[in-house]
Amino acid sequence: MVTEMILKAALGDLSLGRASGFKIADGRVSVMLDVSGLPPSARTALVADIETRLRCVPGVSDLRIMQTAERVMPRLIAVASGKGGVGKSTLSANLAVAMRKAGRATGLVDADIYGPSQPRLLGAEGIKPEAQDKKLIPVVGAGQVPFLSMGQLVKANQAIAWRGPMAGNALAQLVDAHWGDVRELIVDLPPGTGDIQLSMIQKHKPAGAVIISTPQDLALIDAMRAINFFDTAQVPIIGMVENMSGYICPHCGNISDPFGAGGAQAAAKNLNIPFLGRIPLDIAIRHASDEGVPPALGDGPIAAAYDAIAAQLSRWLDMAQTA
Repeated sequence: MVTEMILKAALGDLSLGRASGFKIADGRVSVMLDVSGLPPSARTALVADIETRLRCVPGVSDLRIMQTAERVMPRLIAVASGKGGVGKSTLSANLAVAMRKAGRATGLVDADIYGPSQPRLLGAEGIKPEAQDKKLIPVVGAGQVPFLSMGQLVKANQAIAWRGPMAGNALAQLVDAHWGDVRELIVDLPPGTGDIQLSMIQKHKPAGAVIISTPQDLALIDAMRAINFFDTAQVPIIGMVENMSGYICPHCGNISDPFGAGGAQAAAKNLNIPFLGRIPLDIAIRHASDEGVPPALGDGPIAAAYDAIAAQLSRWLDMAQTA
């Protein structure tokens, strides 16, 4: 006679915390399997292993395995600055790619509702997301990064003229999507500290914020406003990134500093927040970005710079999770 004790013995450690809700009737067995947090390949392997073991139990004539999963909301990492034109979107795309390269379950939300650029940066222009149960299914872009953007939902070159509440609702639609196994979302914020940022704080508070600035004083002044905004909202500042930090001449290789040098690093030191790294002003970044091939996909010095920043971000996330 088949009993629950016999079935659990056949499963061994596989039954611990995963298999439950055994039902047995005339040799027909059903079991509930919690697959929360497992990637699709691991789910398939676990189901196959359980099926093999249980079908070998004498008296089992039929088997049904029902999979359940607790919905886990990804942690949000805001990439922000107080002004436009400092490279938030390029940094966001390359951070997501670099973290994905490192094996993290990272996705991206293009929260720049009025000027979405991630479809171009991630090489997925013209691909619209599908929907299921009234929720969007992310598109997979370069580097296998799942992402969502308003640029996928409106016509190319269409101006988006929405008031604050509409923009906030659009952001909620992008965040509350079918993210599946994604555990952290890079959020590419628009410039400033307006309605989009406020809506995100109220509905989807980030785990932390990365502040990006160019080295010159004017950009740093605006970056300070972004830092103050997140401090007021009690969102931890993960650190600062200095972008366009030194221009590498493509002909001679010499480095000059059209925007100054070290400003963001000095500001981070004065504010006692981590300095995550610097990205040079290199025409190769512009070319690769326009072609939808994030530089972080490569293995040269530019990719290494993004990888180093992503590694610091990953360490912060791991420490915050265990704190």
